[in-house]
Amino acid sequence: MLNHPFRTVAALSCSIKGTRRPSFKKKKNKYTSSAYRAHSFRAVLGVPVCGFIFPSLNISAAQPVMDGLKATSLLFQRNGDLYRHDAEILACMPFSELSQDDQILFKNAPEDVCAVIVNETIFHPQGGGQPSDVGRMITGTGIFDVLSVRTSTTHPGVVLHFGKFAQPSNETLFKAGQKCLQTVNGAKRLLYSKYHTAGHVLGAAVRHLLEKQVEGFDELKASHFPDSASCEFAGLIAGSHKEAIQKKVDEYIEADMPVEIDWWSEDDFRKEGLERLIPNDEVREAMGVKPGEKFRVVKIVGAEVYPCGGTHVKSTQACGKTVVKKIARNKGQSKVSYWLPDA
Repeated sequence: MLNHPFRTVAALSCSIKGTRRPSFKKKKNKYTSSAYRAHSFRAVLGVPVCGFIFPSLNISAAQPVMDGLKATSLLFQRNGDLYRHDAEILACMPFSELSQDDQILFKNAPEDVCAVIVNETIFHPQGGGQPSDVGRMITGTGIFDVLSVRTSTTHPGVVLHFGKFAQPSNETLFKAGQKCLQTVNGAKRLLYSKYHTAGHVLGAAVRHLLEKQVEGFDELKASHFPDSASCEFAGLIAGSHKEAIQKKVDEYIEADMPVEIDWWSEDDFRKEGLERLIPNDEVREAMGVKPGEKFRVVKIVGAEVYPCGGTHVKSTQACGKTVVKKIARNKGQSKVSYWLPDA
């Protein structure tokens, strides 16, 4: 096991006090409006948000360090083609020094795992139904393999890069203030982006076909993990619709519709006749979006718009062949699964 030279990082000269977002509980139909394909109740609009904040958190050695950190800047939301970028190390600590609430973000963590925090990141944290990026961080003293990226439960907005040093020692471990080169695994980023865009295509196809045919229809949540990709809907979608859904998906893919990133105000949603997508106050607070700030949206031009914080390909055709696997129904809801055989 590594020694723990990170304790000295508590002297980090960062005086910006982090703000805490309110906790929220999963309630029936609470966060499942069509505004958020609610990819999960711990992630809204593709942006990882705070988990449940309990009255008595586990106090860890990392707590004083993290208390002084502001939210990590998510560069991939502005430029999804950024696969290499220099950033500043703000903190580096052994996995064992994190609070238990943050440790559970990386299940079955291998031995000698550390957590690295930087001022800005090109790594997409797991959330919004999308897996986390993987890659490397490199300084003049060491190489850190990034195995998983998550947003802290105890310090919302702070991104934790979990991983291992190639040659762990007191000399190679990162220190606050160091510059590091971030590199994202481009093949996996592209795979996850294809699946995420394809999920939006599927959601748009189902909505356009069945919104007025299926009683109680609404879009609920989605998973864009390659081994479990699916979109869930309120209402019972009969298996007989599978062929029509596939045909509509094929139409959108073959049309090579542009996929664009934009930032919308509430008025923008209203102008487009998409009031149903405007986040309510509670979800806005959970996302950390202040009054007057705009929301990130992903537009499949000619098909649909979704508030989303994930990564995407440039056009629907870039998804490649998208196959509707099956339609499952349970307790008034339907799950339409899909996969990309050529991805």
